[in-house]
Amino acid sequence: MRDWAKARRERTHHLIELGGLVQKAGLVDLTDDDRATLLGAFLDIAGQLQDGNDTAPVDLKARWRRAGLHAFDADRDHAKTTGGNDHD
Repeated sequence: MRDWAKARRERTHHLIELGGLVQKAGLVDLTDDDRATLLGAFLDIAGQLQDGNDTAPVDLKARWRRAGLHAFDADRDHAKTTGGNDHD
């Protein structure tokens, strides 16, 4: 496979995974699948990390990472107890 095709496939896979995170967080349903609302939310997050606020960006990222790891662990535990067969 050519390098450009491999890089494109890897990028596509990465973007699909990121979309899955948006879905997993419930943002698609919470925003009624409104792309402008989702983008606005992401821009707000980016602004918090760039401009700062009362909480330092490094502290925000640490808090968000802990929450994300907790959610991944909960999903993994749930999959173990259900056999991973309960898809939405």
